[in-house]
Amino acid sequence: MAARSAPSCHLRLEWVYGYRGHQCRNNLYYTAAKEIVYFVAGVGVVYSPREHRQKFYRGHSDDIISLALHPERVLVATGQVGKEPYICIWDSYTVQTISVLKDVHTHGIACLAFDLDGQRLVSVGLDSKNAVCVWDWKRGKMLSMAPGHTDRIFDISWDLYQPNKLVSCGVKHIKFWSLCGNALTPKRGVFGKTGDLQTILCLACARDELTYSGALNGDIYVWKGINLIRTIQGAHAAGIFSMNACEEGFATGGRDGCIRLWDLTFKPITVIDLRETDQGYKGLSVRSVCWRGDHILVGTQDSEIFEIVVQERNKPFLIMQGHCEGELWALAVHPTKPLAVTGSDDRSVRIWSLVDHALIARCNMEEPIRCAAVNADGIHLALGMKDGSFTVLRVRDMTEVVHIKDRKEAIHELKYSPDGTYLAVGCNDSSVDIYGVAQRYKKVGECLGSLSFITHLDWSSDSRYLQTNDGNGKRLFYRMPGGKEVTSTEEIKGVHWASWTCVSGLEVNGIWPKYSDINDINSVDGNYIGQVLVTADDYGIIKLFRYPCLRKGAKFRKYIGHSAHVTNVRWSHDYQWVISIGGADHSVFQWKFIPERKLKDALHIAPQESLADSHSDESDSDLSDVPELDSEIEQETQLTYRRQVYKEDLPQLKEQCKEKQKSATSKRRERAPGNSIRLHFVHGYRGYDCRSNLFYTQIGEIVYHVAAVGVIYNRQQNTQRFYLGHDDDILCLTIHPLKDYVATGQRRKGRNEVYRFLLYVGRDPSIHIWDTETIKPLSILKGHHQCGISAVDFSADGKRLASVGIDDSHTIVLWDWKKGEKLSIARGSKDKIFVVKMNPYVPDKLITAGIKHMKFWRKAGGGLIGRKGYIGTLGKNDTMMCAVYGWTEEMAFSGTSTGDVCIWRDIFLVKTVKAHDGPVFSMHALEKGFVTGGKDGIIALWDDSFERCLKTYAIKRAALAPGSKGLLLEDNPSIRAISLGHGHILVGTKNGEILEVDKSGPITLLVQGHMEGEVWGLATHPYLPICATVSDDKTLRIWDLSPSHCMLAVRKLKKGGRCCCFSPDGKALAVGLNDGSFLMANADTLEDLVSFHHRKDMISDIRFSPGSGKYLAVASHDSFIDIYNVMSSKRVGICKGATSYITHIDWDIRGKLLQVNTGAKEQLFFEAPRGKKQTIPSVEVEKIAWASWTSVLGLCCEGIWPVIGEVTDVTASCLTSDKMVLATGDDLGFVKLFRYPTKGKFGKFKRYVAHSTHVTNVRWTYDDSMLVTLGGTDMSLMVWTNEMEGYREKRPCDSEESDIDSEEDGGYDSDVTRENEISYTIRALSTNIRPMFGIKPHLQQKEPSTDERQGVVRGSRPPVSRAPPQPEKLQTNNVGKKKRPIEDLVLELVFGYRGRDCRNNVHYLNDGDDIIYHTASIGILHNVATGSQSFYQEHNDDILCLTVNQHPKFINIVATGQVGDSADMSAAAPSIHIWDAMNKQTLSILRCYHSKGVCSVSFSATGKLLLSVGLDPEHTITIWRWQEGAKIASRAGHNQRIFVAEFRPDSDTQFVSVGVKHVKFWTLAGRALLSKKGLLSTLEDARMQTMLAIAFGAVPSVVMSVCGKITYCVESWRELTTGLCLPCTPPCEMDLS
Repeated sequence: MAARSAPSCHLRLEWVYGYRGHQCRNNLYYTAAKEIVYFVAGVGVVYSPREHRQKFYRGHSDDIISLALHPERVLVATGQVGKEPYICIWDSYTVQTISVLKDVHTHGIACLAFDLDGQRLVSVGLDSKNAVCVWDWKRGKMLSMAPGHTDRIFDISWDLYQPNKLVSCGVKHIKFWSLCGNALTPKRGVFGKTGDLQTILCLACARDELTYSGALNGDIYVWKGINLIRTIQGAHAAGIFSMNACEEGFATGGRDGCIRLWDLTFKPITVIDLRETDQGYKGLSVRSVCWRGDHILVGTQDSEIFEIVVQERNKPFLIMQGHCEGELWALAVHPTKPLAVTGSDDRSVRIWSLVDHALIARCNMEEPIRCAAVNADGIHLALGMKDGSFTVLRVRDMTEVVHIKDRKEAIHELKYSPDGTYLAVGCNDSSVDIYGVAQRYKKVGECLGSLSFITHLDWSSDSRYLQTNDGNGKRLFYRMPGGKEVTSTEEIKGVHWASWTCVSGLEVNGIWPKYSDINDINSVDGNYIGQVLVTADDYGIIKLFRYPCLRKGAKFRKYIGHSAHVTNVRWSHDYQWVISIGGADHSVFQWKFIPERKLKDALHIAPQESLADSHSDESDSDLSDVPELDSEIEQETQLTYRRQVYKEDLPQLKEQCKEKQKSATSKRRERAPGNSIRLHFVHGYRGYDCRSNLFYTQIGEIVYHVAAVGVIYNRQQNTQRFYLGHDDDILCLTIHPLKDYVATGQRRKGRNEVYRFLLYVGRDPSIHIWDTETIKPLSILKGHHQCGISAVDFSADGKRLASVGIDDSHTIVLWDWKKGEKLSIARGSKDKIFVVKMNPYVPDKLITAGIKHMKFWRKAGGGLIGRKGYIGTLGKNDTMMCAVYGWTEEMAFSGTSTGDVCIWRDIFLVKTVKAHDGPVFSMHALEKGFVTGGKDGIIALWDDSFERCLKTYAIKRAALAPGSKGLLLEDNPSIRAISLGHGHILVGTKNGEILEVDKSGPITLLVQGHMEGEVWGLATHPYLPICATVSDDKTLRIWDLSPSHCMLAVRKLKKGGRCCCFSPDGKALAVGLNDGSFLMANADTLEDLVSFHHRKDMISDIRFSPGSGKYLAVASHDSFIDIYNVMSSKRVGICKGATSYITHIDWDIRGKLLQVNTGAKEQLFFEAPRGKKQTIPSVEVEKIAWASWTSVLGLCCEGIWPVIGEVTDVTASCLTSDKMVLATGDDLGFVKLFRYPTKGKFGKFKRYVAHSTHVTNVRWTYDDSMLVTLGGTDMSLMVWTNEMEGYREKRPCDSEESDIDSEEDGGYDSDVTRENEISYTIRALSTNIRPMFGIKPHLQQKEPSTDERQGVVRGSRPPVSRAPPQPEKLQTNNVGKKKRPIEDLVLELVFGYRGRDCRNNVHYLNDGDDIIYHTASIGILHNVATGSQSFYQEHNDDILCLTVNQHPKFINIVATGQVGDSADMSAAAPSIHIWDAMNKQTLSILRCYHSKGVCSVSFSATGKLLLSVGLDPEHTITIWRWQEGAKIASRAGHNQRIFVAEFRPDSDTQFVSVGVKHVKFWTLAGRALLSKKGLLSTLEDARMQTMLAIAFGAVPSVVMSVCGKITYCVESWRELTTGLCLPCTPPCEMDLS
């Protein structure tokens, strides 16, 4: 059992031997504190030469390969390799992360550079396009990105003397970049005749537009602008890898091992040849150089760091050494001294002092070394070689004792016996040879039992036995020295092993996780004294386990630093240190072993190290005196908000069920019913797991939430208005300081548990900010949270919004909500956070409170810095349930789970006050005091320092005022929300009640709903506007559906209930309970009339027979229906034969027949009253007159089942009394209306969203005027008004006609069909019809790169004209040589216009003097009077759309969109050009995320926004801020072709799109796009047609669209609904000018 918990000891990284010199450059700098910063493996190292001390930054997860130093020389940027590489900016003093930049590059980050003021960072990726990216690193925001080059880029630098200029260099190129807005525009350097075209390895920028670069041949090239003006030949004898600029001049270092210093004009100062110094050697290659003052840092290819003092330049000091390139596998420790021995594929063996942290000996061998061992007396060192030989050296002088080669394959492991007599040598050919040390290593034995290569060896303490592991994971034992295999477990049972380095064996079973490859743990070493085991694996992780660890999956502590596989790990002789070596990073890590976990030791641990166990929760030992959580709080913390199926799964599930649709869509289906419903009133309030979610608006209305609905309640008129933008549970709500806007956060729109055959694509939970007056969304915030949003709060100025997620880290995000931008983000806490509050005095500060913590946060760039509240001796570490700020920015107050109020100054607890008996759930700050509410049901008013309680109010039934809209269920309900305003205190309770407390004492109940527990039972009265509900909260309730909208009666039950039914005369009410019993109560008084208990499982449905109600059918989950005679109160029949639980029952109109549905989807029939099973043909079922229809099975309602019927159930249905409309509720929370009967699969419907979870029941009222629906776990009762066919209030509607399309909709037109099916071939990328030879004229004078010979322009399009350069400019590198001017063609006239597949692409300009249009890839401005043309020629493929900016600020501004090949932002991607029609100047180029092409563009009313539509399969719609080149929002438009999308002429946020069989009305909310389909339901027999064009009337809400069918028509739309259909000529386009 000991192995099931992690060891209490731990490791601390003390030293790293090595430096990454290979494959890197310019990665060694002096910091402001005169420390040296560099990297090795995945660790950033800050080394102090004065103190001989290292600090470590370990925020990376893979090899670091690039480094840049901030101009202030304190912050460091490092970039790594990996599938998803990222950049870390960190502080060299504190080694803490400042910012992380990710999600752009792939493969790795090759180069980094800060600009002059350190505000921006440029990075170069290792992807195929070597992408160049510019960052605002403090905000974590990418400013610009462009393809860098087709070949590798080696260096990049900002021009420190020219703003917004950069230079990059690499394989046979140098590029000079300009950053303008968000566009990076490159120009290739012109080599001319001055120097050879060759690879440039490094560069540095100087004044006067000069750039110096180091070439592969050792020359230095000097550039002026983009032209090479001179070369400094022979600066180095070989390639120049590094160039460093400083105040004194420049330093260069090259492959020749020389350092050269140059002055500011690049005249030579001195040369330092490291090869000629004492520490030098042949082949020394310089990879990095840094010159500061009189000191020079040099990094070499072979992992050495030298420091040179200029005055003593011939005596460099060797600061750091490490192994060279090649795998590092061999590791051994000295048996008596603090020494470690390593050997590598670089053929060197090295001895390191663990005390001095230095290399003390080195010896080069003839072969790569794979293993090492030191004998017991420390005299001999044995080395196993890769060629199958082994060598023995004397440790004292590294001289050879013997060299033996008995094997041909690599020696992977060798070990001396404890008595020093034998040496065991394990080979990759599966054998172990035994050599006698005293006989000059004569072979004395051989072990041949293994079938695979030998991986590990261990001797017994008495040197009589040897155990081995091999590549198959087999553990074998041998008797020494002969090598006979031992198979008797009894013989081995008592053997004590001198060491334990084997990875297989009973004692180390626990080191193996489940499903692991047997070879992914490379090394193990046991510490018998400390009873701890250290392991090294293929993932770069060092782990500590207890020893022995017998059971698989043992808990451990893990430590990171190595970037690749850790090949070996060993304890030092005295167990003070652990030494680990990295294979590919060839670094040596020295870890300090700390035997016990003490606070004083923990304080010295580097911040990146985690003391938490990898697979266990952090210890709570220091919190053992904390009392148990309150039951309500415990219940709330355990909420998971998980479901099986979610609304957003619908498109995916439909996609998977396409085959099923084909047969259904070929048949003509009945259209959706003419009736519609409108949400009228909602009974309920979410209080059981939420808090502070109830507020007064500016005009005194009350805003709160329930289910997926934001509710605005007018208490004077007893009416409600609804925000229906959410599609899942709203979990939090806050109000803007001006009381006019509300922010609501919902749970995750994604699946956590789904059927195994479904593909999961999760979506982020959203925050909606909406206007309480217009009920329209202002902004929708997505991203950065998972699972859901638990708390939100506005800043005092209303510009910012803070949110907290319910993900594992409870992420905190600070938003600029109007822009939809994230400002800062941080991990909040591992425990749940209940509340977030922004400081009303300082907008950069906020607090969070939750389970056993209170945290104080401060915004720092793109992050948040948090500090835990310091409690000291004044209190206990309680759970904080609520928090507010006080009268100064430093004062904060929090309510605890024990009933105390904590008073904080800054982060320190200064006082606690007992406020309530039980948790303080809510707190509200006043101008001069506070109000608190708790679980005890008491509201308390306090003074401004919490010294005196001024008044208390108890929530009691006796205090209810006469005007209350309902009945209080119990006295002193738990209070979850408090808000003040308009002379009242607004209170929300856990029981789902909203009360208004007058300050004089009376309490008015305004709204109430069911308490926690699923609600299933629903019945409407046979002739009154009332209904009854029964719930798992053990209450039976009667509701008034008339304008009073209140609860008329309530009764507590002994058990929860799932069904209820009124008798035909309305006098009795039958209720089925969860324990298998049922009762009949008086419908007026709810007093018992009679009760029965014949079943063990819950009663699922209960029904009176029609007419006199003589019989009562009672269905249960044990698959039976009991029939009772109401008059005699006796059971008279039992219906048997169902194979599953009963779900629904219905009587026929005669009261003689029962229709039954079961969980197995059976439709059964039973004769009453005896219950005899009947078989009735489907045809005959339709002829039976049913008293009610709540069945979900049968031919009459076959169409109510969706395409995804196997996954989600239709839970309830109800038919109107006129048998015309069938209402249904389903598992996705949808309420749907169908025409009845709904024959055939996948019937058309109208759909409504308000419930957040499964709709458990639906019922029409007696006169069909209202529909009542129940939400299962949202516990809401919703009342919908039925709007009959022919009547429709003009309002936005949330329904859709159908979820599948069929061919009978619309009509056919050959032109429309052809255009819809057109395939846009990318002309620029297609194969030439005719072969072409030679070089285009305007390319002839450039350097003959491969790319330019082919005429392919790579990288982003520069926002300048691509017209051919003037001849005189092309002659600059050929001065003195006369050449005849190059002739070229000038476009004069274009015949043609693209009309075959485009629309709205001809416009007047300049009051009709000019016409603008396009054809091919040309934008044409045609003068009407003269017939002359001028051209915009910057497109490189067919233009498909054109629009003109109508705003007077942007006169003659045109946008054109073209065909493209991909959506990867490359040159082949579709693009939109915004240009001036008069001077043809490009103002902006938008590389689109659309694939294939851009088919429609439109400017907004202010002209600042641009709308584009793609030809990709989703027909993506994107909104741009075109002047900045910034994408604001993007969303899939429709699954079929969109022909036109246009902004409303008076709006920047609303637009309309039309296309194949759809019209959509769109709203831009922040960075989200919301859409609603247009409805045709007010027109008789109207069917959705293909819409080809749109125009807006004089009233902007009126839209006209043109249909494309055989009989063409113009349809007029107001809001979402068509109101008029007129015939017209065949459509092409529409224009209202």
